Amino acid sequence: MSLEIFDMRVSRVSDETESVKAFELRMPNGGPVPSFTAGSHIDIHMDGFARQYSMSNDPSETHRFVFGILKEKESRGGSTWIHEKVDEGTILRISGPRNNFPLSKDASHHVLIGGGIGVTPILCMAWELVNEEKSFEMHYCTRSKSDAAFADLLDRSPISEHLTYHFDGGDPAKGFDLKTAFAEVKEGTHIYCCGPAGLLAAAKDATSHWPVGTFHFESFAAIEVEGAADDGAFQVEIASTGAVFDIPADKSISDVLQAGGVTVDTLCEDGICGTCITGVLEGEPDHRDSVLDDDEKSSNTLMTICCSRAKSKRLKLDL
Repeated sequence: MSLEIFDMRVSRVSDETESVKAFELRMPNGGPVPSFTAGSHIDIHMDGFARQYSMSNDPSETHRFVFGILKEKESRGGSTWIHEKVDEGTILRISGPRNNFPLSKDASHHVLIGGGIGVTPILCMAWELVNEEKSFEMHYCTRSKSDAAFADLLDRSPISEHLTYHFDGGDPAKGFDLKTAFAEVKEGTHIYCCGPAGLLAAAKDATSHWPVGTFHFESFAAIEVEGAADDGAFQVEIASTGAVFDIPADKSISDVLQAGGVTVDTLCEDGICGTCITGVLEGEPDHRDSVLDDDEKSSNTLMTICCSRAKSKRLKLDL
């Protein structure tokens, strides 16, 4: 299924910190924006590529999208393009929203952890939980208060009653004590984390003894997968036609299928956005993505074909 792409107008740009800008998008005709839920992101289509950005505003708002973007020092092009080329009045090509990072409906208490610009989906979650009067706490980790995007908004919002800041001054050892916070498993509690790789790794380690499915995370960059199989060759069978494709060690499944005339949707090519998630009917994938949760990966019924590979000699895909 092809992604629907539409235009939105940048109605406001504001400086949140020295390196983070907030962007507000509205429909050019003044109409309502597509509905979204907490944890959703949109895809911004740029000059020949697309990047994903999480919504930070209240999901009950129907007139706008708001997101924050850090100008990365080692940008792959997206943050630099946005910071340097986008201003109020700019028309952007958008697809989405889509949600790979939803709030659990089974949780009785939610622990939200945002690190740096990773606060964007966490803020959106906090708005939804406030609106629904759900039990939650929010932890915001940055170097200092001046590095905390959306801090002014947070401090004067009802979210502030649930919020704890953790300023480490650049030394992670002085930040949020994750090991202590999650030493005891609390029934009904789910944990959500978004931020830099170091924070995600520390949070995963601190919650490793928690039940499967209670720790949720979103990454803004591809995470190196430990224990991944060698990049050997394998085959992919297309269920609808029976066609079989050889996937060499130096090519992705999506690249080979597209070259062979099979239509597949891809965007990030890093296993971050979830656009290319495909059903697996036979075989065992070698998961390399940062989108599917542990249950989805262990089921071996879904995979991201832009980056994941195979542990078995052949995969049969639901295409």
